[in-house]
Order: sequence, then structure tokens, then C-alpha cells
Amino acid sequence: MRIAVASDHAGFPLKAEVIEIVASHGHEAIDLGTDSTEPVDYPDYAEKLGRAIQDGQAERGILLCGSGVGAAVAANKLKGIRAGLCHDTYSAHQSVEHDNVNVLALGARIIGPELARELVRAFLGAEFSGEPRHVRRLAKIDELERIG
Repeated sequence: MRIAVASDHAGFPLKAEVIEIVASHGHEAIDLGTDSTEPVDYPDYAEKLGRAIQDGQAERGILLCGSGVGAAVAANKLKGIRAGLCHDTYSAHQSVEHDNVNVLALGARIIGPELARELVRAFLGAEFSGEPRHVRRLAKIDELERIG
């Protein structure tokens, strides 16, 4: 898979580790910035990552900011983007399996490299189950997105 990876300044220190983890699992990482700890606005990077998925440049994304919350909120404003903030491995795989999440949001100030490794592995290894109950629920989410 092609995995877009983006962060704001707070997520930058963990971003290189995430890119390494993605590559070590046989996926292509697309680095969308930022490239330093100079302050930037997380919505800009959430948009870049979301647009990369919308445009087909990436199948999934991993988005980092300080807490992960702001980045997830911003990404979820984009049509077709389902970002889940996950700081435990169960949520990292279950969000894909049940909710077809395509963006993993991480709080770089909350987790360290070892937990990031586990979360990314769980996220990348998961596939949407396609079970009728989950398909039905996603259709309802799509309708909410459509009507705003």
C-alpha cells in the first residue's frame, strides 16, 4: 500500500520513526511534511494527507500532531476521510476492520516510538471486514457526510 504520512511541528519528531515503520512492513511511505519543529498549523497537513487519499495518491494515511485530536478533527472534515485517533492496538486494528478507517491519527506527545510501532503495525495489518452490519453503518455515515 501507499501510505501518506504527515505531521505538524509537534508530530515531526515521531514522523521519521513512523515512515521507517511503514517501510519496514513493505509499504511505500509518502512524506507530506512538515519538515521541522518550526510551528505550523495542523489543519494544513491534515488537508494535504486527506487530499492525497481522495486523489488516489495513497490508500491510507498516518497523521501526527501533539495530541492527535486536532489532526483527526481536521481530517474528518474531508469527504471520504475517516480518521481514527488510536492510542491502543485494539482500536488501531478494529477501527479499520469495523469502521473502514483510512487515516490513523496519533498524538506524538502522548505515545513514544515503541507504542507507535505497535499501532502502525496493527493499522496496516487490518482489513475492512465487509460484514453487512458494518457496511450498513458506513452507509449511514456516508449519508451524514452527504447531508452535512
